[in-house]
Amino acid sequence: MSPTFTRLNTPMARIARLAGIAAAAAVVAACATSQSNSTAAAPAPAAANAPATATVAPAIIPLKPMEPNSNAAQLLPQYFWSLSQVMGPDGKLLNDWLIADKAAPTLSFQNNQVSVQNLCNLVNASYTTSLDKLELQRPISTMRACVDNAQMLQERKVVQQLPLAQKFQIVPAGTNQPIRLYLTFADGVRWELIGQPTPATRYGSAGERIFLEVAPEKVDCNNPLMPKAKCLRVRELSYDNKGIKRTTGDWRIMQGSIEGYNFEPGIRNVVRVNRYSLAKNGVQPADAPTHAYVLDMIVESERMR
Repeated sequence: MSPTFTRLNTPMARIARLAGIAAAAAVVAACATSQSNSTAAAPAPAAANAPATATVAPAIIPLKPMEPNSNAAQLLPQYFWSLSQVMGPDGKLLNDWLIADKAAPTLSFQNNQVSVQNLCNLVNASYTTSLDKLELQRPISTMRACVDNAQMLQERKVVQQLPLAQKFQIVPAGTNQPIRLYLTFADGVRWELIGQPTPATRYGSAGERIFLEVAPEKVDCNNPLMPKAKCLRVRELSYDNKGIKRTTGDWRIMQGSIEGYNFEPGIRNVVRVNRYSLAKNGVQPADAPTHAYVLDMIVESERMR
C-alpha cells in the first residue's frame, strides 16, 4: 500500500512555504552575483611572449621659460644687435627679411633711443623696458630715397614692425654661441639678433668724443714691424655749441688707425670719433698706440686737387 501524504493548509504551513521560497531565491541571486563578479575580475589572457609589465608612456614636461631679469635691460646698450633670422607665428623661418648681399639691419640701444642701421635711412625710436617687457614708439627716419627697391621694402617692414614689440629676452653666450637677443612682437613674429660688443664694452669706458681732420695723403711712419708703413696724418679740431670752429691743432702722425674709417687717397675728411684709452691699470702700453679711435660720423669731405 502506498503511503498517504496529507497536505496541510494551515496558516503556519503557508508561511513556512513562503520563507523557503524566499531563501531559495536569495541563494540563486547570490550565486549569480558571485559568478558575475568573478567574470569581471578575471584578467584577460596574456598574449604569447608579452612582457611581464606594461609599458607606460613618459610624461611630457613643458620647457620652462627664462625668468624675467631686471638686469637684462642693462645689456641692451652694451652690444650692437644684428638681425640673424625672423620666425613667423607658426615658428617657421621667414626668409624675406634679409638681403643676401647687404649687411643685416643692426639695432643700437643708447640713452633710451634705439637706432637701426644698414637700412636705406637711419631709423630711430624711443624705447622703455620693464623686466622682459619692451615698448618701442613709432620710429622716425631720415628722408633719403633708396635706389635699391629690396632695401626700401626691407626698411618699410622694419619700421612697421618695431612699434609691435612686446617682449625681449637675452640669451647669454655659450659654447660656440654668441650672445643673442630675441624680440617678440604682438603679431607673433619673433626676431633673433646676434650681439657684438660696442667699443665702450670692449674698451671698458664711454670714450671721449673728438673731431679730427684727416689729410688726403698718408705719410711714412716709423713701424718696426712694417718698414714701408704709411700712416694717417691728422690734427684735432674743436667747435663751439653753434658748430663754429674754434681751434685747430698741429698735424701729427697717427699711430694706428680709425676703426670703421676707409681712407681714400686725395680725399680730405673731418671726422667725429670716439677715443678710448688703452692704458691698463693706469699704465700706457709701451711701443704701441695709447688710444683706440672709432669712427662716429664723417662731418666734412673734400676732394683735393
